[in-house]
Amino acid sequence: MINHAQLRAFHAVAAQGSFTRAAAALNVTQPTLSGQVKALEERYGVKLFERRGRGIEPTELGRSLHEVTRRIFDLESEAENLLAAAHGLKRGRLKLGADAPYHVIPLLAVFNRRHPGITLSVSFGNSKTVLAALREHESDIAVLPNIAADERIHTRAFHRERIIAFVERSHAWAGRRTLRLTDLAEERLILRETGSTTRSLFERALRGAKVKPSQVLEVGSREAVREAVAARLGTGVVFESEFGNDPRLHPLVIRGRDLEAVEYAACLKERRDDPVVRAFFELLPELGPA
Repeated sequence: MINHAQLRAFHAVAAQGSFTRAAAALNVTQPTLSGQVKALEERYGVKLFERRGRGIEPTELGRSLHEVTRRIFDLESEAENLLAAAHGLKRGRLKLGADAPYHVIPLLAVFNRRHPGITLSVSFGNSKTVLAALREHESDIAVLPNIAADERIHTRAFHRERIIAFVERSHAWAGRRTLRLTDLAEERLILRETGSTTRSLFERALRGAKVKPSQVLEVGSREAVREAVAARLGTGVVFESEFGNDPRLHPLVIRGRDLEAVEYAACLKERRDDPVVRAFFELLPELGPA
């Protein structure tokens, strides 16, 4: 019979793409984890990972095995949640992915008050990486704006908001409340990386208005966008809920274009009847219409 600990060690490394991250995720030492994977390889006389510079990647056999282990550990989680549901969701776990904390954290707070026995975890990334994690069974639920139709994914809308621009308080626009997209043609824009929903939606609006910015400074996080604008490097764009209360910055409503996004919770269709996943979705109508 296959060794469950060795299989879990392999799965963690394949999912995390790193022995270091996998060891941290399983709360074991890296030598212990490496030994478990090596023992699995030696037992069956196979090679499951190849070294690529400082990183690793699964062999063809490793990729095939990862497809199997994804299903195994997904079903294991589903079984745990099913058994937990028999006692009113007093036990179980729920893994979420999101592109920002602004919507998912309030949802988790409500869920935790209702089901305090459920172990919660949340990871953050841009929309592309969060959806990839959902499809790869690395998370149970994704909370993202404007999720494209996908036959594998079940979605429910729960919130609607708009993109705004913002400038540093000494900027000439700091006395204004609104602007047009055409006003941005001569501005340096501070934008998130490709794969960000904010950037994709905003650039689509720019193309629709036939506006081509003179310069774009790309940064890797909302915090970096905020700091770049505060340093007078240009004009930033964020969703309104992400703007916060930074006294260094001044918000501006963008007139005349559809810059609204709908926030969704999403899960794989095969997981929507999982008791813990279902309990999370049941909260959404209580938060009001999208």
